[in-house]
Amino acid sequence: MNASDVMTHNVVSAEQNAPIGDAIRLMLDHRISGLPVVDGSGKVAGMLTEGDLLRRAETRTERQRPRWLEFLLGPSRLADEYVRTHGRKVGEIMTEDVVSVTEDTPLAEIVQLMERHRIKRLPVLRGDVLVGIVSRADLVRAVAQLVDKEPTSASDDDEIQKCVLAELAKTTWAPRAGITVVVNDGIVELDGAITSEKGREALRVAAENVRGVKGIRDRLVWVEPVSGMVIDAPEDKQAKAPAAYDHPTQPIHNAPRGSSRD
Repeated sequence: MNASDVMTHNVVSAEQNAPIGDAIRLMLDHRISGLPVVDGSGKVAGMLTEGDLLRRAETRTERQRPRWLEFLLGPSRLADEYVRTHGRKVGEIMTEDVVSVTEDTPLAEIVQLMERHRIKRLPVLRGDVLVGIVSRADLVRAVAQLVDKEPTSASDDDEIQKCVLAELAKTTWAPRAGITVVVNDGIVELDGAITSEKGREALRVAAENVRGVKGIRDRLVWVEPVSGMVIDAPEDKQAKAPAAYDHPTQPIHNAPRGSSRD
C-alpha cells in the first residue's frame, strides 16, 4: 500500500499570514492536532502542530533560563524563541522544516519517517502541490479495514501445515530446530523446545492466522537458555511427562499426519 491508498484528500490547511487564533479554531473544529501551512502560491511552507503552541506567552509557559545560559545561547536564538512564543501569525510560529511524501511513497517508508522524525503526520505532494496528508489516524484506519479480512486460506490439514511452515520460514525468530508442526482435523499441534514465552506466543499467532485452523495444541516446552531448566508445556503439566527430551530434536519439518503424541 502507498500514501495514496490511505491519505486524507480534503486537507485542512492554514495560510502563513493567517492569525494563529484562526488556525487554532480550525484544529479544534476539525479535531486535528496539526495542519499544513501554505504560502501565497499554495506551496507547503511549514506545519503548525500542537507542539508549536505549547510554549506561549498567553499561558506563561515560555522557557525561563538563568542569565548565564541566555548569554551562551546568544541573542539570535533568544530572539527566535521570542517570536515563536509571542508571534500572532501562523508563519511566525510554524515549524518550517517539513518532511513530506509523494502519492507513491510506500507505507513502510511513511512509518519510518514518522518514527525517525517523531512526527504524527506527513503532507502528500504532487510536485509542489498539496494533494493530501497522511496521519497516524489514517494508518490506524487502514489497519482497521484490513484486520477483519480473512486470514490465509487453507483447504485441508496438509494445506494448513504448509501455510504454517511457510509463515515460520519467513521469520528470523522461529526456531530452526526442535519444532514440529502437525495438523489433525484442523487442530495444529506445536511440539518441541522454545527458549522464551514470547516465542510460544508468536508460534501460536502464526498458526492461528491460517484460515481453517480450529484450535492449537501446545506441546512446546520452554528451556531456559542460561540455566537449562526445562518448564513443561501447558498441556503436559498435569500429565507430567517423564522428560522433556524423550525424543531427539528435529528441525522444523512436515511431520506425517497422525504422528502426534496423543
